[in-house]
Amino acid sequence: MQHHLDDIDHKIMQLLQHDARISISQISKEISMSQPSVKERMVKLEEKGVISGYSAVFNLRELDRGTTTFILLKTEHCQELVDFCEEAKEVTDLFRISGEFNYLIKIQTASVEEIAEFQDSLVKLGPSKSHICMKNILENRVLL
Repeated sequence: MQHHLDDIDHKIMQLLQHDARISISQISKEISMSQPSVKERMVKLEEKGVISGYSAVFNLRELDRGTTTFILLKTEHCQELVDFCEEAKEVTDLFRISGEFNYLIKIQTASVEEIAEFQDSLVKLGPSKSHICMKNILENRVLL
């Protein structure tokens, strides 16, 4: 279901997307609107499901998880794969896709050895291909 959003809603969302910790006070100054009105709009955006949460972005290199790998997997064991990925600490994203492979898994590891260990654990679910990220060009791009 598509929600009608006006320019003020878009501006609030832009500010939040750039900095999820921005205060309602700062938002109200940026868009020249009262704090209660900003708060009310944010609550409505949350209730409509347009804003589904607020998050922090971590420097994965500092957490010893700076190697990004995308793994294409072809499997008929869909629920087993979902369960496996929910438990695996390396998995950050899991996508159901079309084409020759039916899943795309994004993992974050400290080394290529950890990638190999992870991929070895996937063998029982089906054939896969790994693509190690050499450089992040665009990541967590601001959409508004």
